[in-house]
Amino acid sequence: MRAIDENTVTDAVLEQMASTADPRLKEVMVALVRHLHDFAREVDLKPEEWLAGIGFLTAVGQKCTPHRQEFILLSDTLGLSTTVNALHDRRMAASSTKSSILGPYYRQNAPAFQLGESIATKTHGQEIAIYGRVTNQADEGVSDASIEIWQTDEDGNYDLQKDDAEEMDLRGCFHADDQGRFFLRSVRPHAYMIPMDGPVGKLLRAQGRHGYRPAHIHFLVGAPGYREVVTASYLAGDKYLDSDTVFGVTPSLVTETKIDDRSSPLPSLPSLRFDFTLVAETQGAASGRVGADASQLSF
Repeated sequence: MRAIDENTVTDAVLEQMASTADPRLKEVMVALVRHLHDFAREVDLKPEEWLAGIGFLTAVGQKCTPHRQEFILLSDTLGLSTTVNALHDRRMAASSTKSSILGPYYRQNAPAFQLGESIATKTHGQEIAIYGRVTNQADEGVSDASIEIWQTDEDGNYDLQKDDAEEMDLRGCFHADDQGRFFLRSVRPHAYMIPMDGPVGKLLRAQGRHGYRPAHIHFLVGAPGYREVVTASYLAGDKYLDSDTVFGVTPSLVTETKIDDRSSPLPSLPSLRFDFTLVAETQGAASGRVGADASQLSF
């Protein structure tokens, strides 16, 4: 019989898991056990700390609702979502528009709008125009490409954070014209603090972190035969660009709102241009999503 101690227990666990039929499950779980055991040994984990960690994860699960995914929020603030996102992008054989995390506020079945319409149905911030073009790698317009968009209001709130979370606002789905062009109206988004009333917020406060995200607009862009792009446009000049609490900002995604933009289909409004490049589905996974609508998650 093997003597089990803090070192030999790792091999004992791995031997019991050796009969795992699914090779990928086996690979992931073997690595997870090794890293967990190494972590506990490295920090000399105390029983009360182990219980505190279990209590924290329990509280994270208890905070989840059909409209709030605290575990995705935790993953975002630990940089895990961005790491998975970057690994997912690396698997592509060709490069598209730089991606960003889907975030915890994505919702399926956003209302459909016609080009030029406003997604701001219940808010009254500074109106802006958002426009651009969806192209392939040959710089050809992708006809009828779908553009899903969602963002905060002028106070930094998503519709899911308001009293009636069932009512959608500041999100919608558009289809590009036959040249891949799109344009719409919205309001200027505002920087916001992630929900700090749960265990993730408590952890951030303990770490001395501000919990803010810079002002941004989310996009999910796709078309038949092309890999989806999940990305975001971050507004230039926002003071949180260099300290985004979920690590989603990269320089190529920072854009500036222009006044009197004669190239905009809505030149009377301050305009934000953001173009997208899609790659063929055969050059990478069909979906660029890292995340999901919280209400659709089930295990």
